Amino acid sequence: MPVRIQAEPFDAGAELNRLGSGSGIGATACFVGVVRSSASKPVDKLVIEHYPGMTDSAVRSMLNEAVERWSLAECLIIHRFGELLPGEPIMMVAVQSAHRAEAFDAAAYLMDYLKSRAPFWKKEHYAGRAEWVECRNEDEAALARWLSE
Repeated sequence: MPVRIQAEPFDAGAELNRLGSGSGIGATACFVGVVRSSASKPVDKLVIEHYPGMTDSAVRSMLNEAVERWSLAECLIIHRFGELLPGEPIMMVAVQSAHRAEAFDAAAYLMDYLKSRAPFWKKEHYAGRAEWVECRNEDEAALARWLSE
């Protein structure tokens, strides 16, 4: 089950098609996160930093936990780093399982983990300034539902 931490853009459709459709797969759940910019906070770029060995190990550990909790046929995690522009994909989680509930739950767990705990540091650049992105209370609450089970 591949984990890719990369600077290069990816094509979510092509990645999803590569997962295939083996026997026993009844559901695929996929999420692609993109760099967001809004009228109230116009982001010029997002810069994502990480420590390669630490990040890969942490994400793989989280993926292993998902595999233990849910019966997954296949899973793909891609997370980018470097300089990204609004509208560009940041990350992708795709999960395949026999049943939709497992696919949705495992994908939600992986996304919540990536948002809150994966060791990536994000800095938004806008209007000649830059600010580190801090974890939001909503993101911690989303992850907490999985930790309490």
